[in-house]
Amino acid sequence: MSESTGRTRATAVITVHKYEPSVYDESAEGPVLTRIHVEESFSGDITGDGVVEFLQAARADGSASFVGIERVTSELGGRRGTFLLQDAGTVQDNIVSGDWFVIPGSGTGQLAGLHGEGGFRANLGEGAQVHLDYWFE
Repeated sequence: MSESTGRTRATAVITVHKYEPSVYDESAEGPVLTRIHVEESFSGDITGDGVVEFLQAARADGSASFVGIERVTSELGGRRGTFLLQDAGTVQDNIVSGDWFVIPGSGTGQLAGLHGEGGFRANLGEGAQVHLDYWFE
């Protein structure tokens, strides 16, 4: 099946249960570099749990850029297993938003062969609205 056909859109809400930031580099000038450990749950078309490590560059004005890799243990489309998401996003005016994709070859169990891409958006400190357009090889 090609990427352009057979995609299904899953939507979900993420609830954060643990948020542990740790500054690893701070200078007198420029952004502060922070590692952030997050544990969260998904509800909706994606149900399950995620654990993610973010690396973030935060500027003095409160805006930030971040990247992360997340392992999701879930049920998606009636299939159970795990997969990895690679995230990239920003924080601007207290809005967290970004894009993610399923890391190829990362699906396990009934989610082996999973491919997908999507994104997320949330008011800072609130549950994120997320989507994933996915397909299987």
